[in-house]
Amino acid sequence: MIYKNFYSEVGKLLYALAKADGNITDVEIKAIHKLVLEDLVPLEDSTDEFGTDSAFYVEMEFDYLNENLYDPDVAFNSFIDYVEEHYTAFDDKLKQAVYRVAETLINSFHETNIQDHRIILKLKEILLDKADVSIETL
Repeated sequence: MIYKNFYSEVGKLLYALAKADGNITDVEIKAIHKLVLEDLVPLEDSTDEFGTDSAFYVEMEFDYLNENLYDPDVAFNSFIDYVEEHYTAFDDKLKQAVYRVAETLINSFHETNIQDHRIILKLKEILLDKADVSIETL
Protein backbone atom coordinates (compact mmCIF):
# COMPACT_ATOMS: atom_id res chain seq x y z
CA MET A 1 0.00 0.00 0.00
CA ILE A 2 1.26 3.48 -0.86
CA TYR A 3 0.83 5.41 2.37
CA LYS A 4 0.67 8.80 0.67
CA ASN A 5 -2.47 7.60 -1.12
CA PHE A 6 -3.87 6.08 2.06
CA TYR A 7 -3.50 9.30 4.01
CA SER A 8 -5.01 11.32 1.15
CA GLU A 9 -8.04 9.04 1.39
CA VAL A 10 -8.22 9.56 5.17
CA GLY A 11 -8.22 13.28 4.40
CA LYS A 12 -11.28 12.66 2.21
CA LEU A 13 -12.98 10.78 5.04
CA LEU A 14 -12.35 13.60 7.51
CA TYR A 15 -13.48 16.18 4.97
CA ALA A 16 -16.74 14.26 4.47
CA LEU A 17 -17.31 14.21 8.22
CA ALA A 18 -16.48 17.88 8.70
CA LYS A 19 -18.59 18.94 5.71
CA ALA A 20 -21.55 16.65 6.50
CA ASP A 21 -23.53 19.52 7.97
CA GLY A 22 -22.62 21.78 5.05
CA ASN A 23 -20.16 23.86 7.07
CA ILE A 24 -16.54 23.38 8.11
CA THR A 25 -15.65 25.28 11.27
CA ASP A 26 -12.32 26.47 12.64
CA VAL A 27 -12.84 24.03 15.52
CA GLU A 28 -12.96 21.12 13.07
CA ILE A 29 -9.89 22.36 11.16
CA LYS A 30 -7.92 22.68 14.40
CA ALA A 31 -9.14 19.23 15.51
CA ILE A 32 -7.92 17.68 12.26
CA HIS A 33 -4.51 19.29 12.66
CA LYS A 34 -4.28 18.02 16.24
CA LEU A 35 -5.40 14.51 15.21
CA VAL A 36 -2.77 14.34 12.50
CA LEU A 37 0.01 15.51 14.83
CA GLU A 38 -0.96 13.44 17.86
CA ASP A 39 -2.54 10.30 16.41
CA LEU A 40 -1.27 9.73 12.89
CA VAL A 41 2.26 11.12 12.66
CA PRO A 42 3.50 8.92 15.54
CA LEU A 43 2.15 5.82 13.74
CA GLU A 44 3.76 6.58 10.39
CA ASP A 45 7.39 6.03 9.40
CA SER A 46 7.09 6.66 5.67
CA THR A 47 7.96 9.98 4.07
CA ASP A 48 7.65 11.43 0.60
CA GLU A 49 10.56 12.50 -1.60
CA PHE A 50 10.81 15.79 0.34
CA GLY A 51 10.99 14.12 3.75
CA THR A 52 7.41 15.00 4.69
CA ASP A 53 5.74 12.43 6.94
CA SER A 54 3.03 10.72 4.87
CA ALA A 55 0.45 11.38 7.59
CA PHE A 56 0.48 15.08 6.67
CA TYR A 57 -1.23 14.14 3.42
CA VAL A 58 -4.43 14.01 5.48
CA GLU A 59 -4.28 17.76 5.97
CA MET A 60 -3.10 18.46 2.43
CA GLU A 61 -6.03 16.53 0.96
CA PHE A 62 -8.50 18.05 3.41
CA ASP A 63 -7.34 21.59 2.58
CA TYR A 64 -7.50 20.93 -1.15
CA LEU A 65 -11.05 19.57 -0.94
CA ASN A 66 -12.16 22.40 1.31
CA GLU A 67 -10.70 25.09 -0.97
CA ASN A 68 -12.39 23.52 -3.99
CA LEU A 69 -15.77 22.96 -2.27
CA TYR A 70 -15.64 19.26 -3.03
CA ASP A 71 -18.78 17.16 -2.63
CA PRO A 72 -18.53 15.37 0.76
CA ASP A 73 -20.44 12.31 -0.50
CA VAL A 74 -17.99 11.85 -3.36
CA ALA A 75 -15.09 12.21 -0.91
CA PHE A 76 -16.57 9.63 1.47
CA ASN A 77 -17.30 7.17 -1.34
CA SER A 78 -13.71 7.55 -2.56
CA PHE A 79 -12.46 6.55 0.90
CA ILE A 80 -14.83 3.55 1.03
CA ASP A 81 -13.74 2.43 -2.45
CA TYR A 82 -10.10 2.69 -1.38
CA VAL A 83 -10.69 0.59 1.74
CA GLU A 84 -12.54 -2.06 -0.24
CA GLU A 85 -9.82 -2.16 -2.90
CA HIS A 86 -6.97 -2.40 -0.36
CA TYR A 87 -8.76 -4.22 2.44
CA THR A 88 -6.06 -6.82 3.04
CA ALA A 89 -3.52 -4.04 3.70
CA PHE A 90 -5.57 -2.76 6.63
CA ASP A 91 -4.46 -4.44 9.83
CA ASP A 92 -6.43 -4.08 13.06
CA LYS A 93 -4.17 -1.28 14.31
CA LEU A 94 -4.75 0.76 11.15
CA LYS A 95 -8.51 0.13 11.23
CA GLN A 96 -8.67 1.23 14.86
CA ALA A 97 -6.63 4.36 14.15
CA VAL A 98 -8.87 5.40 11.26
CA TYR A 99 -12.04 4.82 13.26
CA ARG A 100 -10.66 6.57 16.35
CA VAL A 101 -9.60 9.63 14.33
CA ALA A 102 -13.00 9.86 12.63
CA GLU A 103 -14.89 9.49 15.88
CA THR A 104 -12.66 12.02 17.64
CA LEU A 105 -13.33 14.53 14.87
CA ILE A 106 -17.10 14.31 15.14
CA ASN A 107 -16.85 14.50 18.94
CA SER A 108 -14.70 17.65 18.67
CA PHE A 109 -17.73 19.60 17.56
CA HIS A 110 -20.66 19.71 19.94
CA GLU A 111 -23.37 19.58 17.29
CA THR A 112 -23.13 16.22 15.57
CA ASN A 113 -25.86 15.45 13.10
CA ILE A 114 -27.56 12.50 11.46
CA GLN A 115 -25.17 12.70 8.51
CA ASP A 116 -22.15 12.35 10.83
CA HIS A 117 -23.70 9.30 12.43
CA ARG A 118 -24.53 7.78 9.03
CA ILE A 119 -20.90 8.15 7.99
CA ILE A 120 -19.58 6.68 11.25
CA LEU A 121 -21.95 3.70 11.02
CA LYS A 122 -20.93 3.04 7.41
CA LEU A 123 -17.26 3.39 8.38
CA LYS A 124 -17.67 0.91 11.23
CA GLU A 125 -19.43 -1.51 8.88
CA ILE A 126 -16.67 -1.28 6.27
CA LEU A 127 -13.81 -1.56 8.76
CA LEU A 128 -15.39 -4.48 10.59
CA ASP A 129 -16.45 -6.38 7.49
CA LYS A 130 -14.42 -9.60 7.32
CA ALA A 131 -12.32 -8.42 10.26
CA ASP A 132 -11.33 -9.90 13.58
CA VAL A 133 -11.85 -6.52 15.21
CA SER A 134 -14.95 -6.24 17.36
CA ILE A 135 -17.06 -3.14 17.82
CA GLU A 136 -15.97 -3.02 21.44
CA THR A 137 -12.33 -2.88 20.34
CA LEU A 138 -13.04 0.16 18.21
